[in-house]
Amino acid sequence: MTVTFVLGGARSGKSRYAESLVTALPPPWTFIATAEIHDDEMRQRIAEHRARRGEGWYTLEAPVDIVGALRSAPAGAPVLVDCLTLWLSNLMLADYDVVTAVDDLARALSESSAPVAIVSNELGLGIVPDNALARQFRDAHGRMNQRIAEVAHSVVFMLAGLPMPVKVAR
Repeated sequence: MTVTFVLGGARSGKSRYAESLVTALPPPWTFIATAEIHDDEMRQRIAEHRARRGEGWYTLEAPVDIVGALRSAPAGAPVLVDCLTLWLSNLMLADYDVVTAVDDLARALSESSAPVAIVSNELGLGIVPDNALARQFRDAHGRMNQRIAEVAHSVVFMLAGLPMPVKVAR
């Protein structure tokens, strides 16, 4: 099926746009969540996303195992993965092999029989971080985004709530 990769900055409308892509298709809809609740702000963000999605979504919590979650989603049903930025952070904090994990995800997306919308931030447009860990994360994130964009059929960049097609499915 098709993989649509939705990128953008914080609060650019990425999740809302990706949700609209998935809900334009018949249910059941699967939401693969990578966020973990570590503080009240994240608890509030997750609650807002859940409320906006409403009923009809089947949620899989997958802070590190997106591939397993993709494989356990109902066959052929639309899937939303939100978001790769948090997933990468979870992988790095748990000392996973990030290159292998990203390659495994790219392969799973290529093999998916379901339409998938996948969300990630675009971090490389700002200043160079002042510490080594932040630079390592930014660089790994940029390589991850390139790898997923490579296998995606469509790539959309969100700017101020406006979808800007970058790669159009043929």
